[in-house]
Formats: sequence, C-alpha cells, structure tokens
Amino acid sequence: MSVQVESVTKIYGKQKALDGVSFTVNSGEIVGILGPNGAGKSTLMKIITGFLHPDEGTVSVNNAIIGGNTLGIRRQIGYLPENNPLYLDLYIAEYLEYVAGIYRLKGTQSRVKEMIGLTGLESEKHKKIGALSKGYRQRVGIAQALIHNPSVLILDEPTSGLDPSQIVEIRQLIRNISADKTVMLSTHIMQEAEALCDRIMIINQGKIVTTDTPANIKTMATSAVQKVLVEFAEIVDKKALLTIQGVIEIQSLSEKTWLIFGGETDLRPQIFKFAVDNKLTLLTLNKQESTLENVFLDLVR
Repeated sequence: MSVQVESVTKIYGKQKALDGVSFTVNSGEIVGILGPNGAGKSTLMKIITGFLHPDEGTVSVNNAIIGGNTLGIRRQIGYLPENNPLYLDLYIAEYLEYVAGIYRLKGTQSRVKEMIGLTGLESEKHKKIGALSKGYRQRVGIAQALIHNPSVLILDEPTSGLDPSQIVEIRQLIRNISADKTVMLSTHIMQEAEALCDRIMIINQGKIVTTDTPANIKTMATSAVQKVLVEFAEIVDKKALLTIQGVIEIQSLSEKTWLIFGGETDLRPQIFKFAVDNKLTLLTLNKQESTLENVFLDLVR
C-alpha cells in the first residue's frame, strides 16, 4: 500500500480537526476526499505530506512512518496545496528549475522541458507566472508537484475557481498522470469525484463517514429515501399532501411545486391517486434518481 493512516487525531484548541481517522490507499489508486468546509480535508492532506504532525496516530508512505525521516518521505510525495503558492515574477521554466534544484535533480533542463510538455504549458512557457490565467497556474502547480517523479500525488482542490473548460482540462491532465501514481485529491465537485476516482472517502467533522466506490456509495441505504418532484396546476395545501400514504417529509419549492420524500415503495401511484381524488391537474411527477450529491448531503447532514 502507498499510504496508511492509523488513528490520526489533530486538535486545534478545543476543536478536533481530525478524530481517530484510519484508512489505506493502495498503489495506483485515485481516491477523492469529499467533505464540507472545515471537515478536516486540508488538515489531513498536510499531515500526510509531513507539513503538520498529528497529536495522535501514525501515517506511513510506502511503508515508511512519517516522523524522524520526514524529508526523505517528502521526496516520494508531490503536493499541490489549495492556494497554490507560486513565484509570480518568475518565468515558468525558471520556477520549475528552482523547484528541481530544491530536490537536487540531475538533468534539470530536460526534466523541466518534459514537465512543460506533460502539463500542456508549451504555448505559455514564454510568460511569467503572474501573467498566466488561473487554469495555467494550476498546471504550473501540478508540474512542480510532479517534477521529482513522486510515487504519491496529493492535490488539494486542484480545480477550485476554474471555469468549466479549465476544469475539464485539469481533470484530463490528472487522469493522464495517474497511470503510474497513487493520487489523493480533495474536491467539492461531485461530478469530478465520480468521473476521476476509483474510491471516494467522505469526511465530516473530522471523522470518516464512509469510503467506497462511487457506484456503491450511490446505492447506500441513506439513498433509499426516495424523492419525487411534483408540480400541480393548482395551489395545494401541504397538510393535504402529508395524508398521502408513504410520505415521510415534504419540502416546499413553491405553492404549486413540492419535493416529496418517502420510503422504498414508489410514491407515484399514490400521488397520482391523490391528484385524481382531489380533481388536481398534475404537471410534473418525476422520481429523482439517486446521485452522489444526494448521498453526500444525507451523510453530512
């Protein structure tokens, strides 16, 4: 296994940023870490990379425990922080040569050229980093994380703040470079996690809520609560809707549109019967399919 986290706890004052977190990430796996703001995602990544030390527990990278040999382990890890700190007054190649020098790489120029080609920076290489768009700055950040050819790649919100086309480009770049590396990335974008990741880990209030494949998470028991979108031509009283057999909860979207929650039995026949009995006109009767976003909201609610 590439990364092993055992009973890791991190406390800031009275708040537990991480509370007894344990998991493993296998070689060649892409794992997405999902969670609301303040869930502990960035703290977890900083501990794995050795920038923070846990108050309790251990972290191993390629079977070496982070602690006494933190510097040696960091050589095996590529890290893109959320805020992507760069030297804006340097040209792309200058900056990458500087990072390569920190790692004391040999054949620096050829490695920098290779990274510029791999990350799609060829057309922008004549520019200073400060003149680049955010999408290209993210590419520079990924290039510096890869330049020493690490076996483990940690990406904290790699597509944060990018426009849709840039998100697609960075997503494809991550997919291309993940062929021979273990990748851990945090994201708020459910479609990104579903499209990229072999496994998803949901963290909330410093604890792992669940970890599984995207397909399995979507079929979890919490998603068995069905949702039916209903729109009537007439104004309908919520109390009347609550009399429908099988209804658990109702969310008002407007006086005529409702999101109705029920158990495993399909609510639509009962809603249709309710409309007929009350001489109402149904404009919409749509069962909402289970999505990763729905399950995520259920789990962190």
